[in-house]
Amino acid sequence: MSRFDKPVVGSSVDWSDPQLQSLLSKTEGWSLDNRGVFSPVACELHVGWGAGTGRPATLVFERGKVMVIEADFVIPRDEHVRVDQLKAGVPRSTWGVVVDRRTGHRADDHAKGIEVYWVHAR
Repeated sequence: MSRFDKPVVGSSVDWSDPQLQSLLSKTEGWSLDNRGVFSPVACELHVGWGAGTGRPATLVFERGKVMVIEADFVIPRDEHVRVDQLKAGVPRSTWGVVVDRRTGHRADDHAKGIEVYWVHAR
């Protein structure tokens, strides 16, 4: 194939191929767990617009305007939250909206009643 040849568009997969089925069956119980790439940070989570008392939570991932937070309480989707944390010894507050949540997958998460939240910063 030279650089002038047209690229092959699409491909055909035989999903009933026994080798492919065998390989896929080995992955049925897998789930992604990306928590090892970010050091967890203790934070305080304030739910809603009010100046109520914050509750302890853990920031487990942050990049750009996306935060992933673990907490042992339920926050409804689309709820506004304020995340307070210390960054280099300086208090920092970030406002955001809960865009998704799920129950934690790890055994330790189940034992502690952990919920995982995706928050988009404003």
